[in-house]
Amino acid sequence: MDAASLTIFGHLFASVAEEMGVTLGRTAYSPNIKERLDYSCAVFLNGGEPKLLAQAAHIPVHLGAMPASVRAAVAQCAPFRPGDVVILNDPYHGGNHLPDITLVSPVFTEGTPAAPFFVASRAHHADVGGMSPGSMPLSTELYQEGIIIPPIKLIDGGQRNEAVWQLILRNVRTPWEREGDLAAQLAAHTVGAQRLVEIVGRYGLDETLERAHMLTAYAESLTRAAIRLIPDGHYSFTDYLDNDGQGDDPVPVSVSLTVIGDELATDFTGTAEAVAGNLNAVPAIVDSAVVYCLRCVAMALLGADLPMNQGVFAPLTIHIPPGSLLDPKPPHAVSAGNVETSQRIVDVVFGALAHALPDIIPAASQGTMNNLTFGGTYPDGWPAPASHFAYYETIGGGAGAGPESDGASGVHVHMSNTRNTPVEALEYGFPIRIEEYSLREGSGGRGRHTGGEGLARSIKFMVPATVTITSERRERGPYGLAGGGSGAPGHNTLIDGRETIPLPGKVTFIVQPGNIVRLATPGGGGWGEPNQITATLVRTG
Repeated sequence: MDAASLTIFGHLFASVAEEMGVTLGRTAYSPNIKERLDYSCAVFLNGGEPKLLAQAAHIPVHLGAMPASVRAAVAQCAPFRPGDVVILNDPYHGGNHLPDITLVSPVFTEGTPAAPFFVASRAHHADVGGMSPGSMPLSTELYQEGIIIPPIKLIDGGQRNEAVWQLILRNVRTPWEREGDLAAQLAAHTVGAQRLVEIVGRYGLDETLERAHMLTAYAESLTRAAIRLIPDGHYSFTDYLDNDGQGDDPVPVSVSLTVIGDELATDFTGTAEAVAGNLNAVPAIVDSAVVYCLRCVAMALLGADLPMNQGVFAPLTIHIPPGSLLDPKPPHAVSAGNVETSQRIVDVVFGALAHALPDIIPAASQGTMNNLTFGGTYPDGWPAPASHFAYYETIGGGAGAGPESDGASGVHVHMSNTRNTPVEALEYGFPIRIEEYSLREGSGGRGRHTGGEGLARSIKFMVPATVTITSERRERGPYGLAGGGSGAPGHNTLIDGRETIPLPGKVTFIVQPGNIVRLATPGGGGWGEPNQITATLVRTG
């Protein structure tokens, strides 16, 4: 197939996932999905083991986990017929953490006894039950984190399984919102299936499948070409999570990369054993983080975008010690592994690659998603369809500086690709007021290029509420590279009247009306030795 046709079909399949995402974002109920865009959509090829064909530019942490979900859906729920939709969120059966609910639908085309495609969506639901509002508790076992949904048919032959639907809604704090968000995912699947049927109708099934397989082969060849540009060798790096929320000890995450020709092997031996807290991450999250890093490097080395499909995984081997932080046994808690440990995996993989590619790899970015959840009861007269509210958001910070430029300030980095929730949307939807939303000046690491600045976000509560913060990089800042300084660590505080109370990085507490919760997020690491002029400015400024 010529390059033009390859490009056209690549964008054609990607457009299916993109339009699914637009549909999901525009029809969702919760601010976390409709404002922050905390979701991903993808298209898969059927046949043997399902293969990722296209994924929209949504959430990087879903890159490797979505294929695991589709494989689990096929293994548990086949055979399929038109109108089927599988739902799941079990981290130990295809999910990543419980708030991320995944739907998988077969797509049949005319005259085919088996579905040649699947469409899938994953959305972070602001509450799925569990021991605290927002379903990101300081848990010690999976059962505390919310309702666990194994792969099961939510819709069977076009008929909704009403018992499953009602069971899910009965186990969450905001059923009206969950119902709307699940309906939005179903709408996205309808659009995705329609577009795939239209593509097959235009080009025929045989040609469509041929082009699809060519695209995965092309992605593999590009990835292998990029790996060949990395010097052969063995590269290692270790970094630390602050603690697991149950104790004070730092938690090491280690990786060793071996590059030989056009293949890359990653080995996480040396990483901590599974912890008592919720920082454990299932292997699909490791896949996501490693593939994300490889795609970033490949695009930098080749100067071209890579199609995101199963071909990118082919040159990779990933070894994870069983029973470790990155391959825990059930029922270990995992709610923060998806959001926090995934970020540290990126940090260690880039840290190792910096030994091989010192003129390409940037310093560490903020290395946390600064997860904030809260929930309570609306005051009388509040214009809401229910009495209870629950909210979840992540907060941006500083990006690491690179060999050619300063780091960006106040952005979501690496495994998080969401937006912020606008102040207006927050104050309209919840009984809170935003007292501050600003950059943390001076929080970026110094260097020839300066790390990006973190953010400060202060929230004043108008009613009593339960608040949970799950954050990292509070003990040690993001590392600098090539002589650059570390970014400033983040910090959390509770302002109760005139008293300012320091909060740990991971904490659950009750706020009263008038209390202010402030999260100050980390700055990015600096890159390169500061020159004399820069050093003088820092000393005098």
